Amino acid sequence: MSELFHPDRLQRLNDLRQAGVDPYPPRSPENREWAQPLVEAADARSGETVTICGRILGRRGYGKLAFLDLHDQSGKIQACAQKNKLPEAEFALLKKINLGDFVAIRGELGRTKMGEATVFAESLQLLSKSLAEPPEKWHGLSDVELRARMRYVDLFSNAEIRQRFQRRSAVLAAMRRVMEAEGYLEVDTPVLHPIYGGANARPFRTHHNTLDMPLYLRIAPELYLKRLLVGGLERVYEFARVFRNEGISVRHNPEFTMLEFYGAYGDYRSMAALTESLVVAAAEAAGCRQEDGSLSTEFRGSSYDLTPPFPKLKYRELFVEHAGFEPEDRDRVANRCRELSLEVELDSEYGYWKAVNRLFEEEVESKLTGPVFVMDYPAAISPLAKPCPEHPGWAERFEFFLGGMELANAFSELNDPHLQMENFQRQVQDKDPEMPNEVDWDYVRALAYGLPPAGGCGIGIDRLVMVLLGVDNIREVLLFPLLRPEVGMVEEDSATDSAEAASAP
Repeated sequence: MSELFHPDRLQRLNDLRQAGVDPYPPRSPENREWAQPLVEAADARSGETVTICGRILGRRGYGKLAFLDLHDQSGKIQACAQKNKLPEAEFALLKKINLGDFVAIRGELGRTKMGEATVFAESLQLLSKSLAEPPEKWHGLSDVELRARMRYVDLFSNAEIRQRFQRRSAVLAAMRRVMEAEGYLEVDTPVLHPIYGGANARPFRTHHNTLDMPLYLRIAPELYLKRLLVGGLERVYEFARVFRNEGISVRHNPEFTMLEFYGAYGDYRSMAALTESLVVAAAEAAGCRQEDGSLSTEFRGSSYDLTPPFPKLKYRELFVEHAGFEPEDRDRVANRCRELSLEVELDSEYGYWKAVNRLFEEEVESKLTGPVFVMDYPAAISPLAKPCPEHPGWAERFEFFLGGMELANAFSELNDPHLQMENFQRQVQDKDPEMPNEVDWDYVRALAYGLPPAGGCGIGIDRLVMVLLGVDNIREVLLFPLLRPEVGMVEEDSATDSAEAASAP
């Protein structure tokens, strides 16, 4: 892997060591300050001695005077290194410093004749030597995969990308504040599940050697969170990393983040109200408040008004409007599926209503630009939701759509242990590879002890951030999305193993 290190930088590294300079010292200055606040306070604090640390991403001038652009998480500040103000050995470091190196500079804060906020160096210390050459035209790269693969370079080279992920963090913080204000307790539940459930998805499988038992990476935290409601923790939420062994697209990554929350004595209507509050708070934190006071976002060339309340539309009515027939019309459902070349199984009740939902996805969802709540889904494909009292074939469930994507899924939680057991058994019998293959008897046992009436919801954080930040590809809002191994970066036998794994079902 010697090609990872630039020859000139390796030579400078050796020169520094021979000169007695540690290119990777064990400690940094303790009294460092952030770059951007210093820039903003340059006049008020002019003449003060400050310490800054950061990566050098710009350099101008040589000889007896050099200007360095130091970048840290907050932004950029200029430093001025003058031969007559620095110790000789420290000024000599400038000859061995490259773009990308980390340094610490201590000096007086002020402005140059051009008016730029500047730290006039009185001491200069190398903190970390960069051995790789930064891309010269990084800002012009359009290869999403390369930028995602080298996110560490993407972040320090592109302030816009760095700010994007800072805004994502702000979104999560704002949503946490909403949950805490509503009395919800943040919890952690297992990632390794002996039985996968809580959603319809193909799982990742693994094995615990000591216990000699198969395990699954969770596809949803739902069943564990609802166990907590049984235990008396009445309002809980989790920002959960979940894993689904399915396709990759601009909207899908096998590993993603869900906010799931469950509230006792609520239902899907209270979940809709809380979801609306969360989306509005997230939009505020993402910077979607416009100069005219409106709350809106631009996504994929369209503008979306996020001013509440969001409309609520019925699944069945939408199906009839866009498909042109009743979802109970089995002949027309079968004919339309054939016309659209949809691979469906119509023999079972679950298979039939899954086919109806496939038609809904094809005929309706593309028109649901949102923000909109689609209310009351078929009960047969909603095994964890309560049936509607007036219409038992339909369930108290909603999905929330924004930007043409489904962002949230919520239920009035089914708390009848007998009915839940029957639904689980039916799921297993249907032999659908995307359905649980084993009844979660422990969850049924938990329900037998009594689950209070409750509502629950899951929000796809990555998709929500995509829409609020106007980003078209989910990889652009994930720091490290899943990618195939890079050619030349793994040993030959490992590359073979990885290729076989990638082609496995």
